[in-house]
Amino acid sequence: MTWYEPTETERAHLRRCVDLAAEALADGDQPYGSVLVAASGEVLFEDRNRVKDGDQTRHPEFEIARWAAENVPASERAAATVYTSGEHCAMCSAAHAWVGLGRIVYASSTEQLGAWMAELGAPASPVLPLAIGEVAPGLPVDGPVEEFADEIRELQRALVARG
Repeated sequence: MTWYEPTETERAHLRRCVDLAAEALADGDQPYGSVLVAASGEVLFEDRNRVKDGDQTRHPEFEIARWAAENVPASERAAATVYTSGEHCAMCSAAHAWVGLGRIVYASSTEQLGAWMAELGAPASPVLPLAIGEVAPGLPVDGPVEEFADEIRELQRALVARG
């Protein structure tokens, strides 16, 4: 696996994503968090998973796409960056591409998640575990980041253990 080495600013945004993921887990949800950052460096929107009540589309990356479509001019979306604790699923990758958002930086990859879930004996996902580039090949993507791997794996372990 090739690791991405983030800048200090990117590291801080990813740290926030992992903190949001931990917040989601503590609230009984799946551990994922994401942040939308404008080209100027301003944090525009952040969210965490909110699927515990049954709507499996309430991923933070999907919420970012919805929010951006309504609140960020199309001319500014491509220059924005989405930071996220886990690589976008196929649904979120598609939403990201459809609204014209720019770069994605993720802390952990779909490949890592699949290996962790198999190792932990978790049930298979109902959606194919596709990398962002398989769904939206034109998107610039960087990740995973080695320093967050153990922490994110532990969040996933706690989710599986919770049942």
